[in-house]
Amino acid sequence: MVKVVFKRPEALTETPTHYCPGCTHGIIHRLVAEVVDELSIRECTIGVAPVGCAVFAYDYFNFDCTEAAHGRAPAVATGIKRVRPDKVVFTYQGDGDLAAIGMAEIVHAAIRGEQITVIFVNNAVYGMTGGQMAPTTLAGQYSTSTPGGRDVKAAGNPVRICELLAQQDGPAYIARVAVNNPPNVAKAKSAIKLGFRAQLAGLGFSLVEVLSSCPVGWRMRPIEALTWLAENMIPHYPLGEYRVSEELTKLRG
Repeated sequence: MVKVVFKRPEALTETPTHYCPGCTHGIIHRLVAEVVDELSIRECTIGVAPVGCAVFAYDYFNFDCTEAAHGRAPAVATGIKRVRPDKVVFTYQGDGDLAAIGMAEIVHAAIRGEQITVIFVNNAVYGMTGGQMAPTTLAGQYSTSTPGGRDVKAAGNPVRICELLAQQDGPAYIARVAVNNPPNVAKAKSAIKLGFRAQLAGLGFSLVEVLSSCPVGWRMRPIEALTWLAENMIPHYPLGEYRVSEELTKLRG
């Protein structure tokens, strides 16, 4: 008798994704789907897809999803959650969507302590539109709009979302993870699960930032991109939990 040890999560459809080779959106989608399955919340989950590379996320998740305009996913999720507090609502956003035009929405949703979960995928460029500089592009990093490397005197410094939001009173859980190797993928899943558990317990806003690779936007091969992530992104965006409410700490045990 053959024992099944690995299969597609029920919360993922069989639709092939459009993501570039080496992009880690597929890994992150799977982690979200596994968490939804393990928490048995597929029938009550509503996702909010963003603009950018993950714009078609609603095709890949096997539960209800809606689309939001540039940066407005937290506002859309807030509306859904307030109308249907019985639902588990999350947004899936890239750094261009969340940290640029959506900065006001994410900051105020966090300050208000909205009962939503945010999966924030940071690949340090505008991947979908050609690899231009994003708010999270590192100092000196090359992009199609900073061919000489990001000059912080001209373009400012890269924004650290976790550190920014963790200073507010509303969030129950703020964490940064990466998916560059198997141990970090396992830690990323644990953080995503805790983010959803914070919402299920009604503890407030939760956000998990996931450092992701963009081989095409970075003009690198996939393995080279994962190495670059480890050597350049993680030192600037340290991994870890930036805010864990006392109630969530008790829940975790």
